[in-house]
Amino acid sequence: MARNTDSLAAPRVSPPDLPENLALAEPQRNADLIAARLDLTGTADLAHSSLEQCVIAADVDLLDLTGATILDVAMRDVRAASMPMRNASIRRLRITGGRIGTLDLSGARIDELELRDLRIDYLNLGGAKARDIVIADSAIRTLDLPQAELTRVSFETSRSEEVDPRGLRAKDVDLRGLDAMSFTDANSLRGVTLTTFQVQQLAPVIAAGLGIRISD
Repeated sequence: MARNTDSLAAPRVSPPDLPENLALAEPQRNADLIAARLDLTGTADLAHSSLEQCVIAADVDLLDLTGATILDVAMRDVRAASMPMRNASIRRLRITGGRIGTLDLSGARIDELELRDLRIDYLNLGGAKARDIVIADSAIRTLDLPQAELTRVSFETSRSEEVDPRGLRAKDVDLRGLDAMSFTDANSLRGVTLTTFQVQQLAPVIAAGLGIRISD
């Protein structure tokens, strides 16, 4: 029996737990920052750093968070050409407002992520193991999900020009709020929830994947 969408589990996302007082800090590689505020410009190297209960504002060419450990962090009005977060460990991260060229979360381990009111040219979740993600009021030109493991993910009033779900393993992934122009492989959408209209749009791609030729 097909699963009723009423039983679709929603993301369990809570706001970052932030202290009232934050100390201004400077970025550096391998930093260990707690209760800090960072106002970043130019190029910021925080690769392999630990950030806990921090607030970040950034207008940068590069914000490197590769391999970082992120716990209870809020980013506001972010403008970044590139934000690599490959293999990062994330728990309760909220990014609100701004524009990001490339947001690379490939290989990341994610538990509670909110992306709100953002424009992202390229969002890469390839190979990520993630649960409890909300993406709302955002425009994503290209969304890459190859080999990702996603649990309890929802989109709200968002759009994307291209979505690549090849090898996606999905559980409770709600795509009804994502207006996607194209999916590279509809047959990799097993486990997601779509509207009837979205399925109708995908019918030619699904048919092609099954070797069905459509001719009127």
